[in-house]
Amino acid sequence: MRGTLAAREARLAYLMLTPTFAIVFAIVLFPVLANFWIAFKPVELGDLRPPEPIVRERLRSEATAVGGDVVVRYQMRSSSLDVAIRDVVLFDALPAGLTLTTDDPRCEQDGRDLACVLGTWEGGHRENLDLTFEAGPAYADAGFPDPLATRPQMRGRAPNVLTDATFTLDNFRRVIGAPDFWPALRVTLWYTVFGTIGSILLGLFAAQLLHADFLGKGVLRGVFLFPYVAPVIAAAFAWAFLLDPLSGNVNAVLKEYGLVEQAVNFLSRRTATVDLFGLELAVPMALTVVILFEAWRYFPFAFLFILARFQAIPQDMYEAADVDGASPLQRFWYVTLPQLVGILSTLFLLRFIWTFNKFDDIFLLTGGAAGTKTLTVQVYDQAFALADLGAGAAVAVVLFVILATFMILYFRFAPEGE
Repeated sequence: MRGTLAAREARLAYLMLTPTFAIVFAIVLFPVLANFWIAFKPVELGDLRPPEPIVRERLRSEATAVGGDVVVRYQMRSSSLDVAIRDVVLFDALPAGLTLTTDDPRCEQDGRDLACVLGTWEGGHRENLDLTFEAGPAYADAGFPDPLATRPQMRGRAPNVLTDATFTLDNFRRVIGAPDFWPALRVTLWYTVFGTIGSILLGLFAAQLLHADFLGKGVLRGVFLFPYVAPVIAAAFAWAFLLDPLSGNVNAVLKEYGLVEQAVNFLSRRTATVDLFGLELAVPMALTVVILFEAWRYFPFAFLFILARFQAIPQDMYEAADVDGASPLQRFWYVTLPQLVGILSTLFLLRFIWTFNKFDDIFLLTGGAAGTKTLTVQVYDQAFALADLGAGAAVAVVLFVILATFMILYFRFAPEGE
């Protein structure tokens, strides 16, 4: 009896949760499933509109008396050059008083309705259909109305690559086999890892700085949030203006102090040679600038979380460390840092996911040029620049798989209780 009541309560609970499941599916899961669906189909941007028959009519001859002939030419063509359209039919509504006289077995008239069954069209099919109509008394009484007043309609059936059962791995083969895929993946990982670590370190430094009590602390906390709340397009163009090789302030300062002889194009130069203690290193310049922008723009997010955690650390722990004679560095290493492990782990997870999917920052700064093309930029290039939706969706699936693998490893090896 108890089991039956529990089962009924469970069914009722599932019934009440059904609308929620439907909304979650529609908002969250449907776009993901649609992307997976497209990734396994050879679909391009032009395939979104299935092939269809197109018709345009012209009046070749008009009647001025009863018994005269009205000749209408239907200029028809297929919208596809290589896909066949089956069961093509032409429909038109004629003025009253017109009678079809053309002996074409494909066309029949029923009252004012004209229908022509045209069969199957191969790709690139074109046809001119001239039909003659005899003007009757009703047509004359109506004042010889324009036969083209109503627009003809056409109907046909064509395969739709988005909805048929054709699935292929060609998109993944082409994407992964392309020469720019692995460099883009490597750039994505570099950008994600260093951008994430940079933003967290800056946030940690800012939180440590503004955790102390001093006059103007509240104002500085607000100022530190500007990079995060500013529109990304404004921030990106501000950086582009400052780094401009002709009129940028950064190049002006570097040349003023003799640090460089010629202006440096920070956003268009792929690599720069840096002399480090006699050792010449090739540094990816544009990628480094993009990573710095990522760290600068998103450090306030880490700053807020870390500052909140700072304020929750009991002061007794610092007082005990002072009694033990701990130095400031030892206080940070043995007291503060262990208390921040949980929040730093969470921040790394969130920032890694968001940075890995980042597109707008890179696209606004460099457009993916000079060695800064990430997989998200490649999704845009494939889907919209090359109009290959299947390939773009395949790259997005690769991104999803990498992120899913990272999340599984993270939750598997994350510190216990964090």
